[in-house]
Amino acid sequence: MLDLPGQKLNGVPLKECVFLSAGQMAECVRRREISPVELLDAHLARIERVNPQLNAFVAVDADRARQQARAAEAALMREADVGPLHGVPITIKSSIEVAGLPCEAGTKLRAGFVAEKDAPLVGQLRAAGSVILGTTNVPEMLMAYETDNLLHGRTNNPWDPGRTPGGWSGGEAAAIAAGCSAAGVGSDGGGSIRVPAHFSGICGLKPTPGRIPAMGHFPACLGPFALLGVVGPMARTVRDLALLLRVMAGPESAEVNAAPVAYRHPDPGRTRQLRIGYFEDDDIAGTTSETRAAVRAAVCALEKEGFVVEPFRPQGLERMSELWWVFFGQTAGVVLEPMLAGHELELSPILKDFMESVRADPPLTRDLLLNAWMQRDQCRAHLLQQMERFPILLCPVSSGPAFRHGAGTWKLNGRGSAYRDVMRYSQWFNLTGNPAAVVPVGKSPEGLPIGVQVVGRPWEEETVLAVAAEIESACGGWQRPSI
Repeated sequence: MLDLPGQKLNGVPLKECVFLSAGQMAECVRRREISPVELLDAHLARIERVNPQLNAFVAVDADRARQQARAAEAALMREADVGPLHGVPITIKSSIEVAGLPCEAGTKLRAGFVAEKDAPLVGQLRAAGSVILGTTNVPEMLMAYETDNLLHGRTNNPWDPGRTPGGWSGGEAAAIAAGCSAAGVGSDGGGSIRVPAHFSGICGLKPTPGRIPAMGHFPACLGPFALLGVVGPMARTVRDLALLLRVMAGPESAEVNAAPVAYRHPDPGRTRQLRIGYFEDDDIAGTTSETRAAVRAAVCALEKEGFVVEPFRPQGLERMSELWWVFFGQTAGVVLEPMLAGHELELSPILKDFMESVRADPPLTRDLLLNAWMQRDQCRAHLLQQMERFPILLCPVSSGPAFRHGAGTWKLNGRGSAYRDVMRYSQWFNLTGNPAAVVPVGKSPEGLPIGVQVVGRPWEEETVLAVAAEIESACGGWQRPSI
């Protein structure tokens, strides 16, 4: 086992530095209060200590990470200019290409696939000085709200190992929440940054499609998926989300939705003039009492800071849920069917459940998809019209906190919680392309974290994060999990 020296950082034992924010770590490195090698070793020791309980990692790249940390230390010694994440250990979801590491998307059908090059966003993170620790676990083909697969097994929630940390980016959320990683990158086609952040008690940002390049992600964000799917930052603080956004944002020449939107520092005075609308449930799926209380706590926090916050539930939410399923579920089924044919014995129960749900729907025809696409554009336009009065929306992330392993399903009339009901609060904003952040606010009676979703207009991520930071400051933000 790794043994860390007994010295302290600002009176805190070195092993505890893993719970600093990514920004604080970078500051300590720049001031030479801690070396990049010491910081890496603290994270590796933390991984060794708690990952056997979490199973958050697919690969821990200790040797190459140490090479990166030593290079970062050498740069400081020669007083070279360093980036905003210099020496900070981060992780990447294992459906995003990191040169030399597995990019298997949790499926036996890609077992042993190793990326030959970095995805553009990974290259941007390296250029900012970050140290890539490794890659994290996902559900098979990213098709569930819980992280489990036959290739790498099940990931557990750091607040309660009997519960899931969420799906799609669940390993990433668990690693960050537990102090195994300072921050990282997830992807989101139906809540898969926001739900794991909510379930695990951290922060996450789903940006506008095209704000952060999604090239190098599997499955590729092309065709209808380019409307829904994004990659984005996950961290323990809202300030770190903003830091990672500044590093990763920017157009990639071959990106489908590329747009030259530079990072803009928000004006606090102007932000406080925005009218904010909130709702505690959609009057269809419902939410737990603690979820509603978390939304109200966020509302109270903003009102005390001088914001005008009013009850407001957008029109058209039910239709948006139905259209999201056409673009995500039925389209994914068409893409996956030929890939999975003949491999049924190699598929996880989660993926089989997804495919059975897709097959129960009418076939996806050209006319059905085209009609859905036009209706999607109408829904988006209608929502943006409503957001002229309320540029920021507050609402739940899902109907409740983290559920027990195996308690979720795609089958609307099957066992457990139906994903398409309880997760619709996140799915709406994939359909419409709105940026949305999650910040931890409350707790359930079982002590599970509950986040609140802050939604903005396209390309206004900075405003979303500014409002989320106000909520975080008043409500306490990330807390150390019980693991």
